Amino acid sequence: MTPEEFRKFGYRVVDWIADYRGKISELPVMARTSPGDVRARLPSDPPESPEPFDQIFRDLDEVILPGLSHWQDSRFFGYFPANALLASVLGDYLSTGLGVLGLSWQSSPALTELEEVVTDWMRQMMGLSADWSGVIQDTASTSTLVALLCARERVSNYGLDRGGLQGEAHPLVVYDTAHSHSSVEKAALLAGFGRSNLRVVAHDRNYAMNAHALRDAVERDISSGAIPAAIVATTGTTTTTALDPIEAIVEIARTHGIWVHVDAAMAGSAMILPECRWMWDGVAGADSLVVNAHKWLGAAFDCSLHYVRDAEHLVRVMSTSPSYLQSAADGRVKNLRDWGLPLGRRFRALKLWLLIREQGVAGLQARLRRDLENAKWFAEKAGAAPHWRVLAPVPLQTVCVRHEPPGLADDALDRHTLGWVERVNRSGEAYLTPAVLDGRWMVRVSIGAAPTEREHVAGLWELMRRTAEAY
Repeated sequence: MTPEEFRKFGYRVVDWIADYRGKISELPVMARTSPGDVRARLPSDPPESPEPFDQIFRDLDEVILPGLSHWQDSRFFGYFPANALLASVLGDYLSTGLGVLGLSWQSSPALTELEEVVTDWMRQMMGLSADWSGVIQDTASTSTLVALLCARERVSNYGLDRGGLQGEAHPLVVYDTAHSHSSVEKAALLAGFGRSNLRVVAHDRNYAMNAHALRDAVERDISSGAIPAAIVATTGTTTTTALDPIEAIVEIARTHGIWVHVDAAMAGSAMILPECRWMWDGVAGADSLVVNAHKWLGAAFDCSLHYVRDAEHLVRVMSTSPSYLQSAADGRVKNLRDWGLPLGRRFRALKLWLLIREQGVAGLQARLRRDLENAKWFAEKAGAAPHWRVLAPVPLQTVCVRHEPPGLADDALDRHTLGWVERVNRSGEAYLTPAVLDGRWMVRVSIGAAPTEREHVAGLWELMRRTAEAY
């Protein structure tokens, strides 16, 4: 493809995306395909000869689009907000079009330095001190793994330079709760701690980590000869957006020299609102934290912000310096390969840079405040309606609800919940995701898609009532 051909088809791609965003509300929010439908409509063998772009666009319309659930729809209330604001999409296009890689500062100086700038912008926007240094990872799962690797090496005094975990005389322990993200357990296993050294700390009635239970667990482990290595505290848990007590957790950790990693993947975006920063009081004493700008904030996936207070420690754990990547600038610049797992990186900073510049801090704040107000309105409606119950506090934009008709309980109530949610999703008018809380199914209403206004939230509430009460 020549640059002129690229220009021609590139215009068409942009037009296609713009048309898609313009007509998205006309499409069923959840894909109605069955397993294997999309694959069955595509050839099993690659094309021997070049195919015309007209055919590719027909397949986009007829095969790919019907097989998608539409996360950017105003009626999308599932999982979590994963906004891809169009300014950020353009930044992602630029990154891909430039085709540069960040193997080192020298390989693309602007890639490194723009990443330094935008992560520092976000640091300031979230009210964090200059003690924190940031880098862009792909996802919070990677950030948590990196954090636990750093915790492991600090508590073992850099055991990687000796025998690794196999050389440790005492087991190293990680602490989280049943409401921590599943990636925490995965990271603990991949970092070599082992399942038997992962402690699931009790939570309180609001589903947040119980600091007294944490203290007891740490003291029990110490008395048995184990070494507490890391605590993963969550600001905004996946199921209910519960808020672990960071300040109390940091106090316990400081007493025993334990690494604290704060998972604020979704809720961290709310910290650009000064009135929300109480939610992670004590974060200044943590060692690392993660905020996914590709969730509520609006950056196109993937753009996970990983911050640390001891950058030198992170670099010592993660650094690699093959001769072919060394340059005269080393020692005076930030080589981002030493800040995470991969050697190379995309120019992810561009999409965050365009997003912040096009929206401005005030624009981003206004949208998040809108979502918080909409969640509060929805919770009040559900809490006041007969036979509906709000099951958890609503500090952020997620409301956990259940319709509880008289006479239904236990498994019958579960069947009722899953049944009416499936009807809502199959209607194409909205998308919700159920989850288990206290052993029973309920419905998470995650409010935060970029185009979602009060009218869409009100429409969802009427749809839910109509469907559940008729089921």
